[in-house]
Amino acid sequence: MSIAVIGAGKWGSALYHSLSKNNRCYISSLKKRDIENFISIDEALDNEFLVFALSTQGLFEWLKSNFKNKGQKILLASKGVDYANLKFLDEILLNFISKEQLCVLSGPSFAAEVMQDLPCALVFSAFDENLSKEFSSFFPDYIKTYISCDVKGAEICGAYKNVIAIASGISDGLKLGNNARASLIARGLVEMHRFGKAFGAKDETFLGLSGAGDLFLSASSSLSRNYRVGFMLAQGKNLDEILLELKEVAEGVVTAFAIDKISEKNNIYTPIARELSLILRGKDVNLSLKDLLRQNKC
Repeated sequence: MSIAVIGAGKWGSALYHSLSKNNRCYISSLKKRDIENFISIDEALDNEFLVFALSTQGLFEWLKSNFKNKGQKILLASKGVDYANLKFLDEILLNFISKEQLCVLSGPSFAAEVMQDLPCALVFSAFDENLSKEFSSFFPDYIKTYISCDVKGAEICGAYKNVIAIASGISDGLKLGNNARASLIARGLVEMHRFGKAFGAKDETFLGLSGAGDLFLSASSSLSRNYRVGFMLAQGKNLDEILLELKEVAEGVVTAFAIDKISEKNNIYTPIARELSLILRGKDVNLSLKDLLRQNKC
């Protein structure tokens, strides 16, 4: 099967690595890379199956400038919420393609481990179940695949877990202990679920790989760039300094701002996302901790 991965960062490169096991796979990005089977964007768009591993905040502009709808089937591997438009990524993509063309990838999967061929499990969520089955069939045996129809739930889980991962990094950076981290992650899952239900996401998605699985991974490991952002915030570093040191995109930062705005607009109770957005704007982490501990709403 001929597949093109668009986006040659760590996650795009890991997906290209896995998909190349059993398929004719290409990789592309706006910036030329010295990678085997690297092709231009125009050449990539001629493939029937596309994998988008693009920066969330640049996706809309990239689509406007580069995308030509030729009926391609698209696996969305980006995670986050578009801050400029306050829209979920399926809403962004559906301005350019039909629902039948879209599948969303989710689940606990660090790029570094995927590149080492270590086992993991992924969820393929689509409006058309046959599309989920098609994309899932392309992956090698060490990646266990599951099928879902909850596109919105998969998207929200993939975005929200990065927000909780930053908060978890702050907790560990402050040396609050295992009890505090477990409590934070558990309440984070409740908050994710509350937010997702407001947009029609299904309960089971939050208890599965897309929700709890990806959350537990991202919020408990220094392999997570979002966790590392939180850890460094707790050490007193400012956000600009952290992002410069990180040299990677931490989608949870902008996603926290987006979720806070969406929650305020729709009257959804999301205290962790709220406090994190305030911390990212400069609020003292210890003051935020005290304010969170005062919250008693379930």
